[in-house]
Amino acid sequence: MLDVEIDSTSAVPPFEQLRSGIAGLVARGELPAGARLDTVRQLATDLGLAANTVAKAYRALEADGVITTEGRRGTFVRSRHLEKSSGTLDQDAAAFARSARRAGLSREEATRLLERAWES
Repeated sequence: MLDVEIDSTSAVPPFEQLRSGIAGLVARGELPAGARLDTVRQLATDLGLAANTVAKAYRALEADGVITTEGRRGTFVRSRHLEKSSGTLDQDAAAFARSARRAGLSREEATRLLERAWES
């Protein structure tokens, strides 16, 4: 659950409190790039808000470039570094993916392999 509080007595609309709260967590690094956010329904339930309120905040954050929604995969904090990457890193990532597929690895297995390498 996100560490965001909604003040029902505030003159600031709840969707804006949520939008600014999430944006603040991202700006302070408390919600890192790539972090998966709760679903709209789950966050609405956790915060006692209507699902439409959370959806509106998510849409505003996406328009601001703070988060990205990847269909069924979910909603994630956007990485400005990843979006700027080009050339060598993109080519290396594509080569790794091709090698992993040729070796018969699933995406999950390839991810675990990468995570092991990252930790070493």
